[in-house]
Amino acid sequence: MGRRKKQIVLENVEITGLGAKGRGIGKAPDRRVVFVPYTAPGDVADVQTKKKRKAYYEGKALNFKKLSDLRTDPDCPWFGTCGGCQLQHISYESQVDYKAKSVVENIKRIGGFTDFEIKTPLASPVIFGYRNKMEYAFTASKWLTDDEIRSDKTFDRRGLGFHVPGHWDKILDIDRCSLQPEPGNTIRNALRDFAKKEDISFYHPRERSGHLRQLTVRITKKGDIMVLVHFAGAPQDIIEKTMLFLQNTFPGITSLLYLVNTKANDSIYDLDIKLWSGKPYIEEQIGELTFRIKPKSFFQTNSFQTEQLYDRIKTYARIEKHHTVYDLYSGTGSIGLFVAGEAGKVIGLESVGQAVDDARENARLNGIANAEFFAGDMKDIFNADFLLRHGKPDIIITDPPREGMHPHVVETILKFPPERIVYVSCNSATQARDLSLLKKHYELRFIQPVDMFPQTYHMENIAVLERKNPL
Repeated sequence: MGRRKKQIVLENVEITGLGAKGRGIGKAPDRRVVFVPYTAPGDVADVQTKKKRKAYYEGKALNFKKLSDLRTDPDCPWFGTCGGCQLQHISYESQVDYKAKSVVENIKRIGGFTDFEIKTPLASPVIFGYRNKMEYAFTASKWLTDDEIRSDKTFDRRGLGFHVPGHWDKILDIDRCSLQPEPGNTIRNALRDFAKKEDISFYHPRERSGHLRQLTVRITKKGDIMVLVHFAGAPQDIIEKTMLFLQNTFPGITSLLYLVNTKANDSIYDLDIKLWSGKPYIEEQIGELTFRIKPKSFFQTNSFQTEQLYDRIKTYARIEKHHTVYDLYSGTGSIGLFVAGEAGKVIGLESVGQAVDDARENARLNGIANAEFFAGDMKDIFNADFLLRHGKPDIIITDPPREGMHPHVVETILKFPPERIVYVSCNSATQARDLSLLKKHYELRFIQPVDMFPQTYHMENIAVLERKNPL
């Protein structure tokens, strides 16, 4: 057996900033950078190293010699173990400030931009209970904390909660999540307790055994509730008993559904979802528009902040009635539909066929006739032939996934450059990379950081580019 690498304790490390994934940044005595999660700028702590690399360490704070003035008491008792939130220990104002600084640094360092306006970061009006969707995992072997292990007690290992970071098969059982509003916690806890009482088996990911696998709860700010129970090969009587319990205990559920997943992965997009009771969808209100959300639909996680985000996008796009607007990576069409009233025509492109169906349905629901949506791989469908058939864009709004835009998409934009591009991203690093590729024809006018994810290190960013020269 190989020898375990010796862990080093670095004394009196001062945390001076926040880095990738919200980790505190300090300097070791040998001048290497030290990344320490769950610390705040201004903290001074002894740090036990976990990883040592040529240029940096990764470690864990052992004991604090000084606590930062930026600190606040976390709302969640599982903060630091769950991993879903990384910044609950820092005041919200400081969270927004540091996350916005990270965005600016990426735009400058990766994108190579120096002369652009930085608009005041837009804070979320709701900082707890804002998530309209949460996914929980059942487990037959829940994660035990260090205190529980040291207690020598025997624990019921059945649980329902979140994956522990770095452990795909370990689930932290929780009683309350700070990020989803009620009745999300009440529904989750009631189902877990019912399953224990009725001796319904919980899923074991390594053995791929057990009846109850996952639970998805969606709650809109309108008050609609969707509950989707994921079973793993359960007998029909177990399914019926479970669904009847939820239906009778929570009659206010708008859409109650279930599925059976016997695959190795948790993806639901290729599975058949059964409606048990209520409607097959829930609804959310953004501005004057109503959006139907189905169990496989993507929708912005923070409905309270979405309207502010979309208002800024519409304002910054400066759309006129003769403009053709392209909505790239359009998802369920929410951005395109939100701006459609300002445009002559909106064309949305999206790779997921179900999302395109949702976009078309939401267009009909809201009486919007000037928006068309097309399904296809973006790098294949967004090309010269498509633009010649459907019209060249005057304005492009793009909101790609975290990996950013495909190079072929960037090439097509440069061949048919619109007047203006509004680039929305939850990953400012890949956004900065793409912006640098557009420099040939475009000037970065300004960026607008928008906090869609309070208590986490994630930060949305709007970048507005203007074409340098008229065609």
